Amino acid sequence: MQSYFWVKAVHIVLVMAWVAAAFYLPRILINIAEDGGNAAVRERLLLMGRRLYRFGHVMFGLAVVAGLVLWLGYRVIPEFPTMVGSGTGWLHAKLLLVAVMFAMYIFEGRQLKTAARGGSLPSTKMLRIRNELPVLILLVIVWLVLAKPF
Repeated sequence: MQSYFWVKAVHIVLVMAWVAAAFYLPRILINIAEDGGNAAVRERLLLMGRRLYRFGHVMFGLAVVAGLVLWLGYRVIPEFPTMVGSGTGWLHAKLLLVAVMFAMYIFEGRQLKTAARGGSLPSTKMLRIRNELPVLILLVIVWLVLAKPF
């Protein structure tokens, strides 16, 4: 059972790292949209955004691997509790929301690439709304994991 808690702890840390990137990437886009025509500031923000986007992808991939071990590890490691079977509908809802959040993250990355090519970004109002959506999605995900309502 000890290995289960270690894998779970690693999974949580990796998810936190990815969520931090998902929270901050839209903020970088807002700053790019409001750069005031300063090329040096824009280049610095684009560099930060590219690095953050890459970092987030790595953290997401590692979090998925740790999540798969948690989900299916009972088949390999006998002491792992199972998360497959009845009463795990919350897990499917959580995975759907994670997929939505990851799709949003990829969309923000494409917006970053558009900005790097000199393309226009949406209004700062729209970017600010998109900046808040991952917080709401994460709130529902945490509730699903803790409450396991179905």
